[in-house]
Amino acid sequence: MGTEGARDPVADLRRIAFLLERAGEATYRVRAFRRAAGTVAGLDAGEIDARVAAGTVGELPGIGAVTERCIVESLRGEEPVYLRRLLATAGRSVDADGDALRARLRGDLHSHTDASDGGSPLAEMAAAAIDLGHDYLAITDHSPRLTVANGLSADRLRAQLDQIRALAPAMAPFRLLTGIEVDIDADGSLDQEPSLLAELDVVVASLHSGLRGSREVVTGRMLAAIRSGQMDVLGHCTGRMVTGKRHRPESEFDADRVFAAAAAADVAIEVNSRPERLDPPKRLLRLAIEAGCLFSIDSDAHAPGQLDWLPYGCARAAACGIDPDRVVNTWPADRLLEWTGRRRG
Repeated sequence: MGTEGARDPVADLRRIAFLLERAGEATYRVRAFRRAAGTVAGLDAGEIDARVAAGTVGELPGIGAVTERCIVESLRGEEPVYLRRLLATAGRSVDADGDALRARLRGDLHSHTDASDGGSPLAEMAAAAIDLGHDYLAITDHSPRLTVANGLSADRLRAQLDQIRALAPAMAPFRLLTGIEVDIDADGSLDQEPSLLAELDVVVASLHSGLRGSREVVTGRMLAAIRSGQMDVLGHCTGRMVTGKRHRPESEFDADRVFAAAAAADVAIEVNSRPERLDPPKRLLRLAIEAGCLFSIDSDAHAPGQLDWLPYGCARAAACGIDPDRVVNTWPADRLLEWTGRRRG
């Protein structure tokens, strides 16, 4: 800040939080660094420099011993040791084909903010996407029926659309896209006003309830949603959870019929990159390829650092031989929006 040769402690704290999120570390640990960054960002240079000199940085609200050490190191012009260790272990093993596919992705069509069950505000998610080199990011918070995730009512969604439109000019040429992850209801209808869905740039539709229903019932719900003409992407189609405390088996559905319907309707099958989902499994990805489906490789990020989970999905997509041009988020924004515009006739 005011110290000559200093680094930016706010940027260093946020970078640490990002890397912790990407590594799937505990939420409380991530929040500690984001909270510390928010505290420091609210101070003027003179105050933080004076506190460093007096050794009282740790007396600030939201600053603990670890974050204090990071702040002091940063202001001394040193890369914080905590950050250096994270960077040294941040590498992931992703095969060359997966790397090549990741390099072709222009953006991400599935992300959440603190408006529903995400952990960070819209502007922070957008800033992280820009830092990752994205050309665009779709904000797809949950729909109202998913109360456990604080799903957005029609009025709350309209307010978010206004917020996105207000932010857009300052972010150009980056594109912040309007969207939703809308629930597929028991009858296959989508959990939001059809006229409002038609306004959105991107509609991801997913099952979050009735996942243990019969094969016939789950298939019927998916087919009705796909044939509604109101959606662009079928999200995490099996609903499985393969790691962590929320382990859940795959939903049973007729994949041949569902993927054939998606191909006919130009609806993309999501390759969900979340480490606990990795959905759909490879055998179903191969079926979707054979059916001629489009795909969307998405992070399903609920925090900024999770936006960098795309390599997980890319590695699996490449291993199954998905043609990159069939992945809709390898397309430039104008081509993408021309495709999603089919919902509006």
